[in-house]
Amino acid sequence: MDTTETKKPTHTQIFPVTGMTCSACASSVETILSYTEGVQAASVNFANNTVQVEYEEDITPEILNKALEEVGYGLIISEKSIQESVEEEQNRHYQEIKRQTIGAALFTIPVFVLGMFFMDWMPGRWISLILTIPVLFYFGKHFYSNAWKQAKNRKANMDTLVALSTGIAFLFSAFNTIFPQFLIQHGIQPHVYFEAATVIITFISFGKLLEEKAKSSTSSSLKKLIGLQPKTLTRIGEKGNEEIPIEAVLLGDKILVKPGEKIPVDGKVISGSSYVDESMISGEPIPVHKQKDDKLFAGTINQQGSLQLQATAVGAFTILAQIIQRVQEAQGSKAPVQKLVDRIAGIFVPTVITLSILTFIIWMTVGGENNLTHALLASIAVLVIACPCALGLATPTAVMVGMGKGAENNILIRDAESLELAQKVDTIILDKTGTITEGKPKVEDFLWKEDLSPAAIQELSSILHEMESRSEHPLAQAICSFVGSEKVDIKAVSNFENISGKGIRASYDKTNFFVGNESLLTENGIHISNSMRNFADVKSLEGKTLIYFSNQEESLAAFSVSDQLKAGSKEAIQTLKNLGIEVHILTGDQEIAAQYIAKETGIQHVKAGVLPSQKGDYVSSLQKQGKTVAMVGDGINDSEALAKADVSIAMGHGSDVAMDVAKITLITSDLRKIPQAIRLSKLTVKGIKQNLFWAFIYNVIGIPIAAGILYPINGFMLDPMIAGAAMAFSSVSVVSNSLLLKRKPI
Repeated sequence: MDTTETKKPTHTQIFPVTGMTCSACASSVETILSYTEGVQAASVNFANNTVQVEYEEDITPEILNKALEEVGYGLIISEKSIQESVEEEQNRHYQEIKRQTIGAALFTIPVFVLGMFFMDWMPGRWISLILTIPVLFYFGKHFYSNAWKQAKNRKANMDTLVALSTGIAFLFSAFNTIFPQFLIQHGIQPHVYFEAATVIITFISFGKLLEEKAKSSTSSSLKKLIGLQPKTLTRIGEKGNEEIPIEAVLLGDKILVKPGEKIPVDGKVISGSSYVDESMISGEPIPVHKQKDDKLFAGTINQQGSLQLQATAVGAFTILAQIIQRVQEAQGSKAPVQKLVDRIAGIFVPTVITLSILTFIIWMTVGGENNLTHALLASIAVLVIACPCALGLATPTAVMVGMGKGAENNILIRDAESLELAQKVDTIILDKTGTITEGKPKVEDFLWKEDLSPAAIQELSSILHEMESRSEHPLAQAICSFVGSEKVDIKAVSNFENISGKGIRASYDKTNFFVGNESLLTENGIHISNSMRNFADVKSLEGKTLIYFSNQEESLAAFSVSDQLKAGSKEAIQTLKNLGIEVHILTGDQEIAAQYIAKETGIQHVKAGVLPSQKGDYVSSLQKQGKTVAMVGDGINDSEALAKADVSIAMGHGSDVAMDVAKITLITSDLRKIPQAIRLSKLTVKGIKQNLFWAFIYNVIGIPIAAGILYPINGFMLDPMIAGAAMAFSSVSVVSNSLLLKRKPI
C-alpha cells in the first residue's frame, strides 16, 4: 500500500447550521459531515449553532449543505459575516419558538378547561378535537419532525416520547370522539385526553423557549469583541490622509491614530508618543507609554498624543482577531455536558416504547374477546403515565429556583450546565487585577523629606496637586486623589512640560519642580536621599510603583502606588481552600507583584506575565490533569480562559465581553460569593436528583399497573385518565420539591 500519497490541500471554514434543536442534533450534524467524502474534520459549536469544517478544496459548501439537507439540517451559505448570519438565524429561530409557544398556550387553555371541568359534555370533545389539531400539528410539529429525524438515525430522545405520547393520545381521543360507540358496546366509557396532549406540547415548548433565549445570547460576547476593532481608519498616503474601511488596510500601510481612538491593526510606532490602554491584552489598568519602534495592538485605546504606526499584522492575523478566533474555538470545542435527564432519556425512552409494544402484544395474545380494547387502553396508559412532563420539569424547575436564589444573593447564573458543574469544581483560577484586587491604582504609602514642616508639606502638596492635575500620566489621578484629600490651596504653576515616558516638570516661584520616575531625577542631577532610596527598595520588592516629587536640587517626597486587595478576597480564598479547592493566580502583571499578592492571600500556585492565549492554555493544561476548572476574571484578556473553563465566573464591574463569555456573574464583585455559588450548585444538583426520583417513582409503580399487571389478580385496569392524573401529580411533586430550595441557606 502506498503511504506516500500527497494529501490534498484543504480549506477550513465556519458555517451557521439550521435545524439543530438538541445536543443529539449537533452530534448528528458532526457525524454526517465527518463521513461526507472530502471532509477531513467537522466540529459543531451547539451554543452558537455553527460548525467548523475542514474540507478538500475541490469540495464546495453546496455539497456539504446537500449532505445535511437529506436528514433535515442545513448550512447557511451567505456573503454576510458568520456573526451576522448566526445572529439572524438564532433570532429567527427564537422568534419562531416564541410564536409556537404562545400559539400553543392560547389553544391549550380552553382545551384544558373543557377536559378538566366539562369532560362529559359531548360538544366540548368536538371543540377540543378542533383546537388540539393546530397545537399538535402546527405549533408542535417540530416535535414530530425531530422524532422522525432521530428515528431515521436509529436514535430516540425526549422529542420521540413527546411525539409518541401526544400523537397516540390524540389519535385515541379523536377515535373515541368520532366513534364513541366502539368502546361503549364493549362496556367501556370512551375517555378523551386532548388536554394531556396539548399541555405536554405547551410545557415542553416553554422549556425550549427558555433554553433558546439563553443560547441566543452566547454570541453577544463575540459581537462585542469584534466591536473593539474600528470599522474605518486614517491611512497616511502620498497625497495626504484618507479614511478607508478596515478591510482595505494592507501590510506596511502607515496609519494615523488620534487621541481617544482605538488602534485599528497591530503595528509599530514610527512617529509620536502617547499612553495606550492595553488592559484588553494585559488586564492591567495602568496604560503603557508608547514611543518610536514600540509595538501596538488592535483594539487597544490611544489615550493622549497622536501616533503614526506602520501595520505589521492585519485582518485575521492581529492579536485581537486571534483572541476572537480562540474564544470561538474554545466555545465550540467544549461540547455541552450531556445532562443527566438526557442520559436517562436515552435508556428511558426506548424502554417505555418497548414496554408499551409488549403490553399491546401480550393483551392481544391473552386478552380474550376484549383483547383489542384492553390492548389499546393498556398500551396508551403506559405511554401516558410515562409522559416526560415530570422528567422534563425535574431539571428546569430546580435550576430556575436555583438561579432565582442566586440572583437574590447577587450571583447571576446564565445556564444550567454551570449551575450543575460548579459543585464538581476542584481547581479555581483567579485573575489578579480587578478580581483579587480593586483594579484601581491608589497611593498605598508615602514618605516626605524628614525636615519639612507641616506648613511646607501643605504648600508643596498644593504645587504637586496642580502639576499632576495637568499631567497625562495614568498614575497622576492617584496622586491627585491622595493629596487632594488634604484640601490644599491650589497654587498656580507655569512652564509646564510633559517629559515623555518619565514624568513632568513645572515652575513655581522661580523654582523648577519634577514629578516622575527615578530616571527623571537622575537625568536632571537631583539628589535622592538614603531614606527615600530605602523606602523605594522595600516597596519595589512588593511590586509597587514609585513616583518621586522633587525640586531642582533634591527629592522632596516618594509615593508608593499599588492596586489594593479587595475587602473579603483573603477570606474568600481561605474558604475555598477549606472546601478542598486548589486556588491559582493567573495574571499579566509582573512576577514580583503577583508573588506579593499570593503571599498576602495564602495562594501557592502563581503564574505571572501571561498573554490571553497563555491563560487559555493554562486552563487546558489543568483540565488535562483531570481537574474540573473554574476561571474567575474581569477583562477581555480573560475571555478565552473563561470560554475554555468548565465553569466561568465574571466580576460584575468587569468588561462586557468577560461577562458575556462567563456563565456566572458576581454582581457585587465580592469573591466571597464564589463559595456561595458552589454551595448553591450542590443544593440544586441534590434537588435535581430528588426530582428525578419523584419523576421515576410514579413510573416504577405506575407502568406495571398501567400495563395491567393487577388485572389477573383483582380485575383492575388502570384507566388512561387516572394515568394522566398520576402523571400530573408527579409533576406537582417535582415543582413542590424544587420550591423547597428557596428556604435553604447558602
